[in-house]
Amino acid sequence: MAIFNNQQSPAKKDVPSFANDAAPQPQAPPTPIRETPAVADFNPTQAAPPRAVAQPEAKESLIAADLTIEGKIEGAGHVRIAGKFKGDVNVQGDLTIEKGAKLSGGVRAKKVIVAGELEGNIESASRVELLDSGALTGDIKAGSLTVAAGSRIRGHVECGWGDKDAAKANGKVDSKPERDLAS
Repeated sequence: MAIFNNQQSPAKKDVPSFANDAAPQPQAPPTPIRETPAVADFNPTQAAPPRAVAQPEAKESLIAADLTIEGKIEGAGHVRIAGKFKGDVNVQGDLTIEKGAKLSGGVRAKKVIVAGELEGNIESASRVELLDSGALTGDIKAGSLTVAAGSRIRGHVECGWGDKDAAKANGKVDSKPERDLAS
């Protein structure tokens, strides 16, 4: 094993590097910063160390206060409505209806915040917040519901029911058939 010393001896410091009479000194090869394993070194049985994967932050789309739009919204991000929208909204993120805004249509979102007006059913949400300036006309099916004093709501509400609990309430229980003990 060779040990390379990058420090020069005191005698060599006096000799300029451009002098012709100085003998060339062997240089140590540069050490790589990071070695990558060869394909032959790959061992599929060895577990890779866990990596922290950065989740991309969901983007928020805005329907501005001076806009009126009719159509359908579908996507993975968040939606904020400050204007008027007529149509269904189906997003995997959050839906916020600002004060003074109006949405006419069905809603499916992770979280729904109503500060404006919603005419339509919230068909699936883990959480619904009805703020003091909010008005909702339609049915709600959600994991939880927060209703602020001063808000208005008209419709049927189902909250806190999980998928199994909702199936039991509707009489759609998947169970094993009972054995006939008479035979």
